Amino acid sequence: MKTIKTLALLLASFFVITSCEGPMGPPGIDGEDGNALIGSVFEIEGDFNQSNQYELFFDFPSKFEIYDTDVVMVYILWDVVNVNGKNTDVWRPLPQTLVYDQGILQYNFDYTVNDVRVFLKTTMAYSELKPSETQDQIFRIAVLPADFVSMKSKAELNDLNLLLKSPEIKINLVK
Repeated sequence: MKTIKTLALLLASFFVITSCEGPMGPPGIDGEDGNALIGSVFEIEGDFNQSNQYELFFDFPSKFEIYDTDVVMVYILWDVVNVNGKNTDVWRPLPQTLVYDQGILQYNFDYTVNDVRVFLKTTMAYSELKPSETQDQIFRIAVLPADFVSMKSKAELNDLNLLLKSPEIKINLVK
């Protein structure tokens, strides 16, 4: 009889202990249980000229939701270099400032929850700018959740290639 009471007490204790719930843990990494943080990267290409007032606009898609707490970063394709026989893009975060003898040129941006504006500012005459500085410019716009940004250092956020490889975030590249 004593053995049956002990066995019943152990079974009851087992069910009580295994049915307890604690606070929810942090979100998981994509592919594991939990939710991954999701960011989006959009790519735009354009020419800066007098007719567009040296500005490029990107409207977020209507089905895309950006929150006030999200962080938007814009990167410019600065160069393509050969690494181990493979062409590799070199991305730089905006703003980027070039200093010449004749003046200063800056690539910069601003954004709202509806759009991103990438623009040129210069102390020189726009007519003095080289085609390589104004034509066929490629930019990547990264929309990152605030929770993700708070986990990263400024250096990590400034390196687009490192950001795209981050295991904590799923990036959707939309061209």
